[in-house]
Amino acid sequence: MSISSVLGRWKTDPSVAPNITAWQEIPERNPQFEEFPNGLDQGIKDILREIGISSLFSHQKAAWDVIEAGQHTVISTGTASGKSLVYQLPILSHIRKNSSSRSLLLFPTKALAQDQLNWLSLFPDVLVSTYDGDTPANSRPKIRQTAQVVFSNPDMLHLGILPYHIQWAEFLSNLDFIVLDEIHIYRGVFGSHVANVIRRLKRIAHHYGSSPQFILTSATIGNPHQLAAALIEENPVLIDNDTSARGKKHFLIYNPPIIDPKLGLRASMQNECIRLTSDLITSGSQTILFGRSRRSVEFMLRGLKEKNILTAYPVQSYRSGYLSKERRKIEAGLRNGSIRGITATNALELGIDIGGLDAAVLAGYPGTIAGTWQQAGRSGRSDKPSLSILVTSSTPIDQYLALHPEFIFSSNLECGLIDANNLLIALAHLKCAAYELPFTIGSSYGTFSVPETEELLEALSSIGNLHKANDKYFWMDEDYPASLISLRNASSQQIALLVESENSKHSTIGQVDLESAYWMVHPGAVYLHAGDPYLVKDLDLEGFRAYLKPALGDYYTEAEKQTSYTELERYQEEPIPGGIKHLGEIQLTTRVTGFKKIKWRPYEVLSRESLDLPSTILLSTGCWITLSQDTENQIRSMGLWSSSPNDYGPGWDLIRKTVLERDQHRCQMCKNNSPGEPLHVHHRQPLRSFSSIDDANKLSNLISLCPRCHQRAEAIVRVNSGIRGLGHILHGLAPLLLMCDPGDLGLFADFQSPFGDNRPIVLIHEQIPAGIGFSKSLFVRLQELINSSKDLIEKCPCETGCPSCVGPGGELGSGGKQETQAILSILCS
Repeated sequence: MSISSVLGRWKTDPSVAPNITAWQEIPERNPQFEEFPNGLDQGIKDILREIGISSLFSHQKAAWDVIEAGQHTVISTGTASGKSLVYQLPILSHIRKNSSSRSLLLFPTKALAQDQLNWLSLFPDVLVSTYDGDTPANSRPKIRQTAQVVFSNPDMLHLGILPYHIQWAEFLSNLDFIVLDEIHIYRGVFGSHVANVIRRLKRIAHHYGSSPQFILTSATIGNPHQLAAALIEENPVLIDNDTSARGKKHFLIYNPPIIDPKLGLRASMQNECIRLTSDLITSGSQTILFGRSRRSVEFMLRGLKEKNILTAYPVQSYRSGYLSKERRKIEAGLRNGSIRGITATNALELGIDIGGLDAAVLAGYPGTIAGTWQQAGRSGRSDKPSLSILVTSSTPIDQYLALHPEFIFSSNLECGLIDANNLLIALAHLKCAAYELPFTIGSSYGTFSVPETEELLEALSSIGNLHKANDKYFWMDEDYPASLISLRNASSQQIALLVESENSKHSTIGQVDLESAYWMVHPGAVYLHAGDPYLVKDLDLEGFRAYLKPALGDYYTEAEKQTSYTELERYQEEPIPGGIKHLGEIQLTTRVTGFKKIKWRPYEVLSRESLDLPSTILLSTGCWITLSQDTENQIRSMGLWSSSPNDYGPGWDLIRKTVLERDQHRCQMCKNNSPGEPLHVHHRQPLRSFSSIDDANKLSNLISLCPRCHQRAEAIVRVNSGIRGLGHILHGLAPLLLMCDPGDLGLFADFQSPFGDNRPIVLIHEQIPAGIGFSKSLFVRLQELINSSKDLIEKCPCETGCPSCVGPGGELGSGGKQETQAILSILCS
């Protein structure tokens, strides 16, 4: 059954059609071709014709002309537009003319490098090799000596090439081209690190007498030229007129139906994705289902397995943490059609060759408009009709897009932002640069001036990292500085995931970074791999290993964290309607304290268990709002204020003691009486729902509960405050305003916070060490965010609050929608 047939059926299906909030048809595009350039070697032309390429797209020819003129080039065109050929042809042409020519191709992932290696291997007499962490040690010397084209990644360049540049002297002295592929990935902290690695590479290349030409490729983002220029600190020529073929594409936005109008609760996004994907696969459409996290990918694969479609229609999952051998097998299965469906993280968002898929289902907004189109572009990599569906979650950002689909279809794309001069990042790489080559007095580093560079070098000298002798700064520390830096803002250490086999030996099924290990593979965690559950028996943080065994229980686990916040320095503050906005440096101290065991279906928390793991510390920046006393007074006069700690009234200690004695110091839900575990006294009907404290504290409204049962009971009767509702909606919409990933930002809302001189505050902070400017941008544009939040809450159809606006209340409680609306009205006045 074709895509058109599936869509025709969905248009009349009452379980699908009413939930489609937008249906955009993107017309097909006819290609524009040019003849092969005269300067291209005839042998290369012959091989291209043999593999079915008889001409170039016009944008490929335009890029060739610019590169042949010796200019740095960045090409920014859509998926399957032939960007790879843009750099492959000049490299091959130079090698045909001069066998000593060398090229270094850098890809953000190993999979992309492997993909391009396979293609270039079609050309005889070109010595092509991969040099990354998987390259056997005994193969590396030959690669350094003989390879004309080396495929690698920024991490390996940083750790395994630049510190050992003497072994690469011949390669570096003949380096003609440096290729940076998929540069839209190099944004934020990762991009800032990569820019510094490129600084070091240029410095070493110059040392060996070469001046390589840069060729960069990018998906369609808002500022490809600016990002490319920032990465290489040169002025490249931009080629962005896409002249490739494109088939007709249907792009749908699907908003799961509301199943509880009062609470505003919608059907599960993941379950709806499973249903739609299953329908597409069984109709004969090869489909990719994107999830936002590794856990969601495995959860949805498990859901597809439960649909019993896997025998006739093989489906796999694909994400980081899989071994490279597994990934290559999955990629091949997608290309040859033996795998009919795939659940994947954004690891398959990039240009890995997996053939032409018929449909792409996006489980929630990917976090950026550019990322949305990247994932949608994985379907329709030919001139045939294709389908992309964005299934929205109940978060404010997704619901905003469901209400405003024009944001996706007509919005400007996000800009890739980096800060190569971020002091923490630049200083770390300055150490690496000094280790690689001494700095001469009067030299500069990157865009730092000579005096600025010397000031940084003196700072490193004062702490013993460098030694100044005559006119040079030499590295003196015993440490190998590159090994202490991870380019991707995660621990450079990886935790190996070991499973005991029948012969008592352990086999490695994957790995996770150290930072994620605390919540993913803590003792007692259920880790999902290829849809199969494994129980973590032990986590050895010092040995960087986690020991797992196949799990038998029908449950998964969810880590519980505690985070404390400290204000370190206040940079700026300005009055705003209803309060004050602040910008400053903050510290977050986080500890995984325990985990929940949760039944798969129906959802049920089976138990909670405690953990004793070390804390992690993050120093970053944040922007926060402090509400004024006048705002609080206005909300109180409306009878809506609930953003204060509970006041249990006089005599509460005696009342509490009476209730505990009445209930014989036993939890009245689970009937447990654990020695040493404190019991809580819970209000059956929320305290804040009473106008009289005496009525709220009647013994008939009070019950003794253990901490676990108390938490479950609170979830049912929770009354969400206006402060928490304000935080929920501001944090939910901020990524759209800042054009960043939702994971880049964190939230803290408090009734009485030292941040606001013990006033109510909402803090939005960066989840990135030192921050890269999101907080500062938010400080400047805060009023835009407040106005958008007011618009969303006014259009939300729920009664008292829901996940789509201010966050849910309990089943018998309130989401605080009225209070949040009142606060926003004052903030917008």
